[in-house]
Amino acid sequence: MKLSQKTLHINYIFFVLVLFGFMQLSMLKASELEYQENASEIIMNSLQGQPRRSFLRKLYTRLFFVPVWMQEKGLSKVAEDLFAHIKQDDTLDKTGKLYQDTLILEKRAHEIYTAHGTVAQKIDLEFKISQLYEGYTNYAYLGSINWGAFNARISNLIVNDVSTEWVLHRPDVDAINMLENAALGASLEKELDVAIPTKYRYKALQKELIKYRKIKENGGWSPVVLSGTLKAGSKDKGVYSLRERLRITGDYVPCDEGNESAVYDKCLQQAVKRFQARNGLSVDGEVGPGTLKVLNKSVDDRITTILLNLDRIKWLNDRQSKRHIIINIPDFMLYFEEDGKLKQSIRAIVGKPNHPTPIFSNTVKAIVLNPYWNIPTSIIQKEMIPKLLKDPNAMAKKGVEITKGWGKNASKIKGNSIDWAKYRYTNGVPFHFAQVPGPHNALGKVKFLFPNKYSVYMHDTPAKSLFRRSKRAFSHGCVRLQKPKELLKTFSTFNTNVDFDKSQKILKGKEKTYISLKETVPVDIIYLTAWVDYEGKLQFRNDIYGYDRMQLKSFRKW
Repeated sequence: MKLSQKTLHINYIFFVLVLFGFMQLSMLKASELEYQENASEIIMNSLQGQPRRSFLRKLYTRLFFVPVWMQEKGLSKVAEDLFAHIKQDDTLDKTGKLYQDTLILEKRAHEIYTAHGTVAQKIDLEFKISQLYEGYTNYAYLGSINWGAFNARISNLIVNDVSTEWVLHRPDVDAINMLENAALGASLEKELDVAIPTKYRYKALQKELIKYRKIKENGGWSPVVLSGTLKAGSKDKGVYSLRERLRITGDYVPCDEGNESAVYDKCLQQAVKRFQARNGLSVDGEVGPGTLKVLNKSVDDRITTILLNLDRIKWLNDRQSKRHIIINIPDFMLYFEEDGKLKQSIRAIVGKPNHPTPIFSNTVKAIVLNPYWNIPTSIIQKEMIPKLLKDPNAMAKKGVEITKGWGKNASKIKGNSIDWAKYRYTNGVPFHFAQVPGPHNALGKVKFLFPNKYSVYMHDTPAKSLFRRSKRAFSHGCVRLQKPKELLKTFSTFNTNVDFDKSQKILKGKEKTYISLKETVPVDIIYLTAWVDYEGKLQFRNDIYGYDRMQLKSFRKW
């Protein structure tokens, strides 16, 4: 940062000319110009020892070392906007450092100007306000998750033979550019507002955070204690606390027929069902151990979960496409959006905790009818070879063909012709295992391809009974769909080369048919344990892969 005084002066004059406009320059008092020039010199000299990539050095280099917060006689409009914006941000913890620092710095500025403080004092506070701005923009737009630490933890899972990954999409926010625009006359308030994420109903989830913070301020809720499983018509003293607990979160709405006694009446039962639906529980209206455990999660736990998921949304892919497929792993659901509105929802099965479905983005490019299941080497070694060692005909019974090589001309291998024990723990298997199309094929009758390095796709399944369960983590990582034909039909509505009636006839047979889509659809596999749904209802789900716990280990508090 070795700039001459002459170069600094030229840069400064240029910036001031742009900032105030050529016609308004004469209106500036000589003392203000002198202050600006002295301040710029102090800023430049003070930052010489700063690392080149530091926020302060990058910021003031872009601003030609001109102060942006502290003017000669008082705070700039930009500084007033920043303080006001932070104080009005109800998502902030009012007892936290970020909010308290705002009050302290605002008070300190008042003291400096009241006492006619020195230029050095003003620039010292200038830097502190810039650091506050950096902290606030990091909080608001990048969040509190230490993604480096989290990725190190899931990398450790990979070492322990659990293949997983979380692909990030860094928020498109430039805090320095926003401040530069504000310094040149734009409204910092508007700059900050425009940068707030809009995807995945982010702002609605922010409102829920504010709601739950107010619930906390009012004392939260008391634990619900029951003598046993609560069923319709039963009587228990805990009914009173249950009713109040559900009233606080808006699940309980008084009914005309309800008398609010110790009897578990229909009115309260409906409230429990609403709560169960919002929390991914079996909606049976009974309050057993599972429902009771979720009811008794504290308001602090819920606030933490909301904060965590707000920060996850910031790092999700911001799609601008007409159509969009979203698969939320903890929700076990697929959602098909069109023009930002829900068009279709389908129950899904996702990967088991020891075979987690990766979090990533891609594009559905093709549909396969009557697919073969090309079995991955990891599954061959862990599951297929042990079965062959017990029964050489095990694969034939499952409709799995074993071949030497790939393609139609590959020679078929009989299960009893190979010493499979040799390949149980090797780095590869020189054979191809593929389950032929049919009613028992693990992929079912339809497969939706979005090419990726994980060999993950969406597909049908013959195991339909599993979709009746509220928790559906049973696969090796792929996403199984309850109603794949309905999704096929949806694709046919905007792909002229997907003939749904013809596809129905093909599916009755066993011939593999590949359909390349003319209109592809982006798909995002995400991991949200708290969000606001399409109807505006706050949803919570169980942390099936333990990612909440991992990320909270290094979650920054503001």
